[in-house]
Amino acid sequence: MENENQKQLKGKQGEDMALDYLLEQGYRLLERNYHWGHLEIDLIMVDGDFIVFVEVKTRKNSNFGEPESFVNLQKQRNIIRAANGYVNKMGIGKEVRFDVVSVIVDEGPSSIKHLKDCFKPRW
Repeated sequence: MENENQKQLKGKQGEDMALDYLLEQGYRLLERNYHWGHLEIDLIMVDGDFIVFVEVKTRKNSNFGEPESFVNLQKQRNIIRAANGYVNKMGIGKEVRFDVVSVIVDEGPSSIKHLKDCFKPRW
């Protein structure tokens, strides 16, 4: 069983990999680990005309489901709430998108899956 430090290291490793991947795709980083109160957004990026709020999910393997399946409705609501705070604070007028980057880091080859426009605010 992993302890908290191992989970944090794996999470940071996955976030580093996701960031490198997105930068290679031409995205530009605005913020990393942005906090709005107790809520956090892993990465805030620019992709063309979009501000993209990215949730990175990292797992050792997919034995218990794909990493992206752990971005449940409550997590989505929290990301949307934090994103709304960021957009209002920064006075951003661009379109907003919510992406998930799913990372599996195992002893073997790692994998990255980028799910664009993964969820939307439900007003």
